[in-house]
Amino acid sequence: MLRVRLFAIQLLPIACALSAAVLLAALASVVLGVSPPHLLHVLVSRFGPYAWGQVFFKATFLTFTGLAVAMTFSAGLFNIGAEGQVVVGSLACALVGIAAASAPAWILLPLTIVAAFVGGALWGFVPGWLKARFGTHEVINTIMLNFIAVAAVNFLMTRYLALPETVRTASIGVSLPRLEIFWPAMRGSAANLSLLLALLSVVLAHLFLHHTPEGLSLRAVGQGLRPARIAGIAPGRRIVLAFVLGGGFAGLAGTNFVLGYKHYYEEGFTGGIGFMGIAVALIARNEPLAVFPAALLFGFLSHAGLVVNTLLPREIVDVLTGAILLIFIASERLRLRWMRRERGRP
Repeated sequence: MLRVRLFAIQLLPIACALSAAVLLAALASVVLGVSPPHLLHVLVSRFGPYAWGQVFFKATFLTFTGLAVAMTFSAGLFNIGAEGQVVVGSLACALVGIAAASAPAWILLPLTIVAAFVGGALWGFVPGWLKARFGTHEVINTIMLNFIAVAAVNFLMTRYLALPETVRTASIGVSLPRLEIFWPAMRGSAANLSLLLALLSVVLAHLFLHHTPEGLSLRAVGQGLRPARIAGIAPGRRIVLAFVLGGGFAGLAGTNFVLGYKHYYEEGFTGGIGFMGIAVALIARNEPLAVFPAALLFGFLSHAGLVVNTLLPREIVDVLTGAILLIFIASERLRLRWMRRERGRP
């Protein structure tokens, strides 16, 4: 019986957040003169395989950036720099794809994926090292590194890398297949096999954090630096490791765009996915296995806003996203209090 109560309490925050979002959407539709049943009918009738493909495409981005944030949150750190890490990793992916375009696909494809991870990891190393070496605040570091990454990459694109009169690089010599090959009804959707790479990353992150000594040490650092030192764990190395892995996961988001969608790097494609990764990690409670469902939720909200944009303003989705986060955070405090109370019962 205790397990049932604890499980119900675990679901409380997300249930409250989703219920509030539904009520707010219904209220907004009424205020704007749209019948809630009609809004639901339009949403359901227009949400076919193509729409779900677009949800998967957006959720792939958010899975990678959610993992980037969750990995550092697990070590008690805040990675606000996933946006910059995505930019650097994506550019590295494209440049390697261009430079080695003559290589066989079976070599070039893993090479570009590794380049995306390494590019993001190197950019993640910088705030990790600054935090471990000098104790500088990682939030300030990562925010500033976002600006540096975007400005530096845009400069390189403008001066050296972009094709004339464009904001993109040349096309790369390899790609990831679209999901429409396996599910023809998805034709036209941008969803591609980087979705499988995202799911694999979720599993690997879970196994690392929960089933390896390094992962357990990293989580121990998240419980506090003093207890970690008493236990003989060197916090500095784990801080750097958390940011390197987080940056690497963020860099892999570039595979979704560069390898699976456009097949080149383009300025401004990120559109805030690094910051949305924070929301994904919060809803997932930093658990890698919960990151993909949370990414699906926000991917669904994003595309649902486009589906019903003839009835409701697109900005309503932003309002709902914010409401979900606020109500989830408030409910999470209540959940933790109830969990302590339930566990204290005989």
